[in-house]
Amino acid sequence: MCLDDPTHSRRDFLKLSSLLTAAGALPLLSSLQARAASEPDAPVRIGYLPITDATPLLVAHNNGLFEAEGIKSERPVLLRSWAQVIEAFISGQVNVIHLLSPMTLWARYGSKVPAKVVAWNHVGGSGLTVAPDITEIKQLGGKSIAIPFWYSIHNVVVQQLLRDSGLTPVSKGANSQVAANEVNLVVLPPADMPPALVSQRIAGYIVAEPFNALAENLKVGRVQRFTGDVWRNHACCVVFMHEHDLNNRPEWSQKVVNAIVKAQLWTRDHRAEAAQLLSKDGANRYTPHAPEVLNRVLAPAPSEREGYLASGAIQHGDWADKRIDFQPYPFPSYTEELVRRLQHTVIEGNSNFLAGLDPVATAQDLVDDRFVRRSIAAVGGLQAFGAPESFTRREEISL
Repeated sequence: MCLDDPTHSRRDFLKLSSLLTAAGALPLLSSLQARAASEPDAPVRIGYLPITDATPLLVAHNNGLFEAEGIKSERPVLLRSWAQVIEAFISGQVNVIHLLSPMTLWARYGSKVPAKVVAWNHVGGSGLTVAPDITEIKQLGGKSIAIPFWYSIHNVVVQQLLRDSGLTPVSKGANSQVAANEVNLVVLPPADMPPALVSQRIAGYIVAEPFNALAENLKVGRVQRFTGDVWRNHACCVVFMHEHDLNNRPEWSQKVVNAIVKAQLWTRDHRAEAAQLLSKDGANRYTPHAPEVLNRVLAPAPSEREGYLASGAIQHGDWADKRIDFQPYPFPSYTEELVRRLQHTVIEGNSNFLAGLDPVATAQDLVDDRFVRRSIAAVGGLQAFGAPESFTRREEISL
């Protein structure tokens, strides 16, 4: 989006809203079926946005992990918006994507897209960045902040933070008056958030990395709070795949998930190397980000954590969590709690389908964990990812 064209993001949201309806998705699903019939042995085709959420998919490609599993993969396709990701996926142009976890609910239940979550892509990896002169959340009253999308963990977390500070999240037009106790939420692509902060169009933004780190490096913003310090080890982006692949190509699907799980494990042990290969200086130039920005996210110096503890960006030091971490198992308790919270979150557009979702039934239907359980077992179990050896957990949410 160009900052002199504030309608662009809204047009993108409206396009995605149109795609994610039964009628809007129908022609794309027809294309998907035709592609599946004509190319039953399609290679891995990844669609991604240039954010750290895509790390396991890109590492798996860079390190030849798909080929090591005996399947072919093409160069990942960099896309510029969630609308482009969804359109490419539903039409079958790509068959493996990372998608905002709440958006998978919209896709499956709002438009009946036949796809499922097969793994988490990462945990944490997001933050609320504010203008340098803002030191507490209540100072955002009467101002606007940006979110990457209505169906995002960012929107869920920031609305809880605002309410806890006595503020009311709203969605108003560009020229509308915002009351002193309100905070206007606007959707912006991640890359447009730092410039919007500099130009004072917004007072802050909540988004995936490395755009929080970028604001820090440019000295145009400061991290007010990490989302993983509010909802411990929350999923942000998840791996989404077509049901026809999961059902008709189970061996291929297993190998795809194997590669992604191994990529997560490798990244945990090679954080600085991962930052380099993802950067604009890497051989594949997967993202436009500088190595030092990505390194601040993936392999920060110990002094960074000390500073965040002092500033309050981290308030649960005993959690000892990473700025971004990797653990592939999609815990049902997370999906259940996500459904409950989305049902009480301000979301622009038609979100009526959310009211009819039962949290437990949704967690069982949305996620297919057959493959990831086998993949995790093959690399040593959940303990290999620093997690307790259990496929259940209790969600920890604390402001």
